[in-house]
Amino acid sequence: MDKIAKNHSAPEGRGRRHVVFSTKRRANLIATDLQSRLYEYLGGIIRDERGVAHEIGGVADHVHLLIQWRTDEALSTLMRRLKANSSRWIHTEFPTLGTFAWQEGYAAFTISPSQFKTVQTYIRNQVTHHRQRGFGEELKALLDAHGIEYDERYLLD
Repeated sequence: MDKIAKNHSAPEGRGRRHVVFSTKRRANLIATDLQSRLYEYLGGIIRDERGVAHEIGGVADHVHLLIQWRTDEALSTLMRRLKANSSRWIHTEFPTLGTFAWQEGYAAFTISPSQFKTVQTYIRNQVTHHRQRGFGEELKALLDAHGIEYDERYLLD
């Protein structure tokens, strides 16, 4: 896994988020050779929007972000821009991925300073982690761990 922000310590401020989102219908469209370029591009969007990308990783069907987000703008604004711009970039740079799309939603979790390194390591180890379970199981486990109720009918699109 490529890292966007190496050797950064957890910031003292607020706004640390672990964000997870998948490709539409969890299609395996993020090939290994695309991942590092995509993660760099996503990191650039986050920086352009005045956020900090501490870690970006994932596998063929989803992405994890560990970010520091501004307090003066909703995370949903960043996610809308991030998905729209990265989809457009993928279609331009990789014409064979014309069917590429992100899922409509995303999951976001507030990260305490004490959990920063744990989440960072978790994101770095996505390939190893996903040898044992898929995205759906992972997402349910994250929601359960954070005490978030969900309706499975609407969880994955």
